[in-house]
Amino acid sequence: MRQPRLSSVVERRLLVNYRVAPDVAERLLPAPLRPQLVHGHAVAGLCLLRLGGVRPSWAPKVLGLRSENAAHRVAVEWDGPDGVETGVYIPRRDTASRLNVWAGGRLFPGEHGRADFEVHETPGRISVALATRDGDTRADVTVELSDELRGSALFADLAEASRYFRGGAKGFSATSSGHHLDGMELQTDAWHVEACSVRSAASSFFDDPQRFPPGSATLDCALVMRDVPVRWRPLQAMASGRGAQLAG
Repeated sequence: MRQPRLSSVVERRLLVNYRVAPDVAERLLPAPLRPQLVHGHAVAGLCLLRLGGVRPSWAPKVLGLRSENAAHRVAVEWDGPDGVETGVYIPRRDTASRLNVWAGGRLFPGEHGRADFEVHETPGRISVALATRDGDTRADVTVELSDELRGSALFADLAEASRYFRGGAKGFSATSSGHHLDGMELQTDAWHVEACSVRSAASSFFDDPQRFPPGSATLDCALVMRDVPVRWRPLQAMASGRGAQLAG
C-alpha cells in the first residue's frame, strides 16, 4: 500500500541535544549509517514533539488529529546515489496516541511504542516528562526560552544550529523486523527555531552507563520549534545490514 503524504502543524518540537563519543554512537547504528560528526563529536538527542492537525495532505484541516510524541535520534550520514546524504537515525519512537501506535509502519512510516506524557508549558518555559508503557524508557526535561544559544560546544550560535538541524530532515526509524529502516522527511517553508536554556534534563536512554559509558554523552544544548506548518513525505525504506543496539 502506498503511504500518503501528511500535513500537520508542529505545535512544539523540543530538541534536547547531546554530544557523543563517535565510537559509542557508531555502536547504536545499523549499516549503512555512520555518525555525522560536528567538531569531532557525534550528535544525538531527544525530540519531544506535539503535532496538531495531522492528516493526509489532501484532507481538510478539520479532520486533523493531535498527538504527543517522542523520538530518540542520532545524527547520521550515508552514501547515496548522488553522494553523501544526511539525516537522523531513530532507534525508538513513542507516542501517547493509540492511533499512531496502530498506524505507524502501516499507514505511515515509523513504528511507535506507547508512552504517557506530562506536559507543562508557558510562553517562556517548557517541561515535558514521559514514561513508556513497556517500562524501558523515561525522560524529564525542563527548558526556558532564551534570546541566544549559550554554552554549546557543537554550535557557535543559533543560526549555525538552525542550519545544521534543518539539514537533518530525513529520518530513518528502526523496525521490528530489523531488515529495513522506515523513512520519513520533514518539509516546511516556515523553518524557525528558538534557543533554550536547559534547567534540568534526565533521560534513562542517555543516562544508561551500559549504552553510554561515563563521559561519552554530554548534554550540549536545546532548541524549540513552535507553531510551524510542515509536510511529511514518506521515503523509500532503507535496507539495514545489521540490527541496531536499542534501548534495553
